[in-house]
Amino acid sequence: PAATPPMPTQPPVMPAGRSSRRVLRAVGRWAAAVAVFAGLGTGAAFGISGMDRTDVPGLATRDDGRWEYPRLALPALPAGAPRPYTDANKAEIHHADLRELLLPAPAGATADKKLTGGWVSVERYLSEYAPEERADLRITLRDYAVRHVAARGWTMPDGTTSRVYLLQFPSVAFALTYEATEIGDGLTAGVPLAAAPETELDEGWAEDDIVPNTLSKVYAEPKPYGPTQVRQAYVLAGDTLALIVHEKKGGAVAVPFRQTVMLQNQLLG
Repeated sequence: PAATPPMPTQPPVMPAGRSSRRVLRAVGRWAAAVAVFAGLGTGAAFGISGMDRTDVPGLATRDDGRWEYPRLALPALPAGAPRPYTDANKAEIHHADLRELLLPAPAGATADKKLTGGWVSVERYLSEYAPEERADLRITLRDYAVRHVAARGWTMPDGTTSRVYLLQFPSVAFALTYEATEIGDGLTAGVPLAAAPETELDEGWAEDDIVPNTLSKVYAEPKPYGPTQVRQAYVLAGDTLALIVHEKKGGAVAVPFRQTVMLQNQLLG
C-alpha cells in the first residue's frame, strides 16, 4: 500500500481565489493545530455498549430522554491491520470500512432515504453549510485530499432530524488541520451551517466526556433561533472527522444529542 503522508510542516498553499478571511484563519491558527496534534495520545479501542450508563455524558436515569440505540461493537479489521492510536499506526488510520463506523439509527427512527449509511458525495456534505461557504470548502477538501465521505440520517417520532457524516483523510494530520484551521473556531462552530448561522459552545458538555485519543467540540444554536434549533458537533478521531447535526422544530433536546455524539465518538475512538 502507498505510504501515508507525514504531518505537514507548513499549512497547505491556498489556491488563488480563496477568501482572505479563510486564508487569515488558516495561517493564524496553524500553530494551534500543530500543538493539538502533538498532544494526541495513543491507546486501544474496545467493544462498547450503546446503552451502558457510563457511555452517555450527563445523564441520571434511563427515562431521561435517551434514545434506544442498538448494542454497538467495533467492526472487524482487515487481517494484519492495526487499530488507530497504536504504535504500529502512527498516522491513526481507521482501516475498518468507514461505513461500518457510522452510528446506527435508534429504535423508532425513520431512515433518511438519501443518507442510508453508505458513501455520499462531497457535494452532499457541503450542502450542510451556508451556500456562500461551499466553494471555499470544496477547494479545501480537494487540497486536503479527503478520501471518503459516509453518512446516515434519520427522523425520530418527536420530529428531531439527525445527520451524521464521517470524512476520512490520508492521516490524522490532514483531518486535524482541516478541522482546526478551515472549519473550526473554538467558541463557535466556525463555518456556519445553512440551518444555523450562529452557534455557541454547549456548556453542558464536560471535558471528561471526551473519549481518549479524540477531540470533541459541541455547539448549540442560541436563542432567538428560527422555526427550528440546530445542535452540531465535530468529533476528530485519527484520520476521520465526524459532523453530527440534530435539528428540531421548537428546540433540539440536549440529552439525545449528547448521547449521539458520545456513541459516535466511541465508535471512532
